[in-house]
Amino acid sequence: MSDHVDGPRSIGEPAADVTDLFAFTSPENPARTVLAACVFPAAGEDAVFSNVIDHSIVVRRVTVAGVGNAAKFHPADAEIRFSFRFEVLKRNAAGNPIQCGVCTLPGDRVLSLTVNDENGASTPEGDFRVFAGLRSDPFYLAWTVAELKKVPNLLQHDNVLCIVVELDTRRVLDPAKGSLFGAIAETVPIPQARGLVAHPVSRIDWVGRPEQTNIRLSNPALSGAEDLRDLWNQQTPFAIRKDLQPLFLQRLKDSLADWDMRDGTADWTPDALAANANVFLDDFLLFDVAKPITDQSHLEIEKNTISGRPYQTGGGRTVDANAIDILLTWLVNHDREFLQGGATGATKPGMKTFPYFATPNTELQTVAETIELPTAPEEVWSVIGPFALDWHPVVARVSLTGTGIGQLRMIETLDGRQIVERLDALDDVNRLYRYTMIAGVPASRYIGTLEVKPNGSGCVVAWRVQFLASAQPDLVVRGMVSTLINAGFAGLKGRFGVAK
Repeated sequence: MSDHVDGPRSIGEPAADVTDLFAFTSPENPARTVLAACVFPAAGEDAVFSNVIDHSIVVRRVTVAGVGNAAKFHPADAEIRFSFRFEVLKRNAAGNPIQCGVCTLPGDRVLSLTVNDENGASTPEGDFRVFAGLRSDPFYLAWTVAELKKVPNLLQHDNVLCIVVELDTRRVLDPAKGSLFGAIAETVPIPQARGLVAHPVSRIDWVGRPEQTNIRLSNPALSGAEDLRDLWNQQTPFAIRKDLQPLFLQRLKDSLADWDMRDGTADWTPDALAANANVFLDDFLLFDVAKPITDQSHLEIEKNTISGRPYQTGGGRTVDANAIDILLTWLVNHDREFLQGGATGATKPGMKTFPYFATPNTELQTVAETIELPTAPEEVWSVIGPFALDWHPVVARVSLTGTGIGQLRMIETLDGRQIVERLDALDDVNRLYRYTMIAGVPASRYIGTLEVKPNGSGCVVAWRVQFLASAQPDLVVRGMVSTLINAGFAGLKGRFGVAK
């Protein structure tokens, strides 16, 4: 999933998981360039940036050092760095929690900002504008990659935390000295005082081109191959350790050869596959500020250079670029036939105005199921109406605290999960109750309603849950809720039979 959940370390610390990197011409002002990075896959509505991590976007000028099978892009040593640091939560004058931060700009200028401020923050000179906040995830993945099977967008309704830097192209990048650049984004723990036996904490995650880790280095079809993603993520961008380069290069060659044969046709010569591997080993997102950067120009610089032709576009990556399908088409069939996944866009399209990434997904998601039973509603309600939920087949034990409205039920499931829910409303006459999940499911604003309605001589049981996913993709939370409801209904069928 682009760079989402791309290794054990980033999975263990999602706030440091760099999910995507972008470089494009501002659609609001063609004289300005936008650099952006996203972190924290499946961020909930209350997600905050880590206050112990440096979030950086780094740019270096690049030259084309070879074409065709000798394709090579050489980055300069000098870098243009933008580093964001964030503070712990505070309360504003109205008593609401806010998070502030600073962006250190080239030349060590510092620009203060407030997270989720739509206007961002600008330098007095107007050469920089920055934003940080929760946005709709711009990436979409509509394949099950192992089988290369089309599916709906697996990241539908998900959010991420974004950092955005908009800059004056001429004043900051000085394209007269060379208009081709390479960009990376990284998360590195802020240096701390070390004890006698402590070691420096290494880089947690970084990204150049999308899908370096999860598609190219960790190809799911390479059976038995060791997971190299954490080792890769700890490398220094623009300077992969020389002793490890042969290891990574061989993995890239093996992976690219496998992708080439996914459709049963060899579209790449061995030399061309090796050229691909060499280019991808030097992993940085290429963009040329003197040429047009469009939704379709992603990877065009690399592709034409490997094919031995001058590139025509600015490459880069826009908010709405179909990065995964562009890449898979290149790898699988050398652009012979475009491979369109099961979706044509992210949950929301990008915006044409600053900060360019769509507003976060805050619409409640719903899972609603019903079942018809041949039993009178009052008999079914006598079983499921009490808040204990001890009738549910996946519930191992339940303990109740309090009585009536506000009562808490602490559920332990057969697989060891613990869930705490609160009774918010109870209507025995109309046979329904409403509850709120307090803990145990990765979601916020989780409200469930269980109701029994007459249906001829039997009844209909309706179970409805609304939620916002948090720290897990909407798809995962939806699956958890659906599984819980359907298991309960299966238990009711076994107890009361099925309506005819």
